[in-house]
Amino acid sequence: MNSNFTIRVEEPRDFREVETLTRESFWNVYHTGCTEHYVLHCFRSNPDFIPQLSLVMEKGGQIIGHVMFSKAELSIEAEGKPTSEKFPIWTFGPISIHPDFKRQGYGLKLLKYALEKAKALGIGFICMEGNINFYRHAGFDLASKLNIHYHCEPKDSEVPYFLAQELIPGYLNGIEATYTPPKGYFVAEENPEDFAKYEAEFPYKEKLVLPGQLG
Repeated sequence: MNSNFTIRVEEPRDFREVETLTRESFWNVYHTGCTEHYVLHCFRSNPDFIPQLSLVMEKGGQIIGHVMFSKAELSIEAEGKPTSEKFPIWTFGPISIHPDFKRQGYGLKLLKYALEKAKALGIGFICMEGNINFYRHAGFDLASKLNIHYHCEPKDSEVPYFLAQELIPGYLNGIEATYTPPKGYFVAEENPEDFAKYEAEFPYKEKLVLPGQLG
């Protein structure tokens, strides 16, 4: 992979270009069409959004990648039962690479850089949903191995798409807990009319049902 790229913090002048990139990156991948660009658009005004970890990758004057991070929390359990206690953690995504640059190593370069920046900011633990075959190369493993459960799956199951990493070793200090994604990730489902208006601002793209989509 040619290494002549730069990574920097996203600026307001980048917003629409980055949202267009995100739309191109996710279109028809996991679902027909996509909502990730709208999630990003709304997250920038969300108090959980971490501006200094909204990073763009540039190559030849073009933004080819982007990743964003969010604050999150775990619901702590005691003796296998839920409590009212919360534990601060973080998550990230969407992470986007322009279709012309996918499967060339840029996504992993961007993610590893972002994780180093996150660790330097004191971010100790991250969990997220993703493909273990990719994210293991950035240090992620099944969250169940750390006794962190996904909110809509059986507690005793090894959820193959629910991944985690302690950026600061020992940060969890042995807690058992359950993770529910931040509400900001569901903004399109909760506000379908607003999403439709936003989506109408972009050029038409055909929505397709393709093998491998989640539904």
